[in-house]
Amino acid sequence: MKQRISFQETPKGMLDSMLKVSGVILKSDIDHKLLHMLEYRVSQINGCAFCLDMHHKDAIHIGETEQRLHGLPAWRESPWYSDAERAALAFAEELTTKCETSDEIYEELTKHFTKEQIAILALTVASINSWNRLNKAFLTVPGTYQVGAFAA
Repeated sequence: MKQRISFQETPKGMLDSMLKVSGVILKSDIDHKLLHMLEYRVSQINGCAFCLDMHHKDAIHIGETEQRLHGLPAWRESPWYSDAERAALAFAEELTTKCETSDEIYEELTKHFTKEQIAILALTVASINSWNRLNKAFLTVPGTYQVGAFAA
């Protein structure tokens, strides 16, 4: 596979703007393990190899387990996730696959997260979907990511 476009070849400010959004997300009070789990799950759904590599490495670096990451495609049937994580995963999957969320999914989120936190969860899902689409369009080569390389 040959990369089509590198981020260094994109219009001035594009990468900085995307990283600024990531910075807002990382400054939130939401557990970073959950954020990486959502990014990893959405990247699985979208089939973004670069993002899977990146978020797997980042999640493991901050203490996430292989078992929980490998179990994400079957999170509904797996015992390793809290009710809050399940609510966030359902939200992320629905926003990714349907580009909307049901009242039922939203109501479950409100049991575990504030409105501000739900806004950050939505931004996280929107952001990783954008990153997935850019990396798939650019054919960004996976495997070379180093933890912290894009720290905002």
